[in-house]
Amino acid sequence: MDSILIIKPSSLGDIVHTLPAVAAIRDAHRKASITWVMNPEFTPLLRGSPDVNHIHVFPRREFGGLGAPVSMMPWLKETRKLRPDLALDFQGLLRSAFIARVSGAKQVYGMSDGREGSRFFYSRTAKVNRREHAVERYLKLAELAGATIGDALRCPLPTGDMLPRFDEFPPFILLHPFARGKGKSLTNGVIEEICRAFAPTRVVVVGKTNRNLDVAENCVELTNQTSLLQLIRLIRVARFVISVDSGPMHIAAAVNDRLLSIHTRTNPRRVGPYNSNAWIWKDGKILRVKELENTKLKRHGHPFKTKDIPAVVELIRPLVPIDPMLA
Repeated sequence: MDSILIIKPSSLGDIVHTLPAVAAIRDAHRKASITWVMNPEFTPLLRGSPDVNHIHVFPRREFGGLGAPVSMMPWLKETRKLRPDLALDFQGLLRSAFIARVSGAKQVYGMSDGREGSRFFYSRTAKVNRREHAVERYLKLAELAGATIGDALRCPLPTGDMLPRFDEFPPFILLHPFARGKGKSLTNGVIEEICRAFAPTRVVVVGKTNRNLDVAENCVELTNQTSLLQLIRLIRVARFVISVDSGPMHIAAAVNDRLLSIHTRTNPRRVGPYNSNAWIWKDGKILRVKELENTKLKRHGHPFKTKDIPAVVELIRPLVPIDPMLA
């Protein structure tokens, strides 16, 4: 097989979940040219990738409104030139399946949980279980493409970029409290109390938000101030990461074992950190990912409140002792 097209334009967490599958495909097809269709805001994830040769940028935001069919024509014209031997639709939507067909691929593979009629575009379909973690579902599609899946998975991510004028020492806790889904973000009061609870240890708050935070002296407030690559660097060097269910949480699961993922409305078995050593919080319980299989959890737990913070501090403080310089 000479050329393979990966179709997974978004979102951040979903793209991170696809990386192990693409790595396995690369291992199976060493000489193939692999191209990835991806939204421009996420392309930094592939900087220095050992597995992907080219990025075919999908400028999704330019294709909105009534003029979308016309504005898409130049992009579709370029897409038709790709003509890969195989297109793999990891998105599972009508749009992504259509892109696969427009590419002129000889074969188009997708997953059995594809939506919006996408399965009618596929030459072959990987049978997946909707209740499985996204990483495991995507690996099934990689297997259909000839990959061998072992116990050790690769999830290559860039090292990231250092922030100017930010000192990575003394050790700090990284807090990512914001997410797009309803009821997933932490309230301002909880964010501020988490910072106070870990004083004098630095708590670095990151993410995108329209809110104004009134944070404690030990808090470094970097909301709306980091690029994706700078965020990856912070996640890598943080002594511990606390995050709601979000794209940055999935990056943390790939590069940092010291992670607590907070789940309110979502199921950590399906969308939690794909890292057996990470911790999850759900409905007042804190447990390791490796313990999820034998633990009964409510489907919709209560929101994370200030009363839940002491248990988090009890977990993290032994792993992030107070630096003597700050005591």
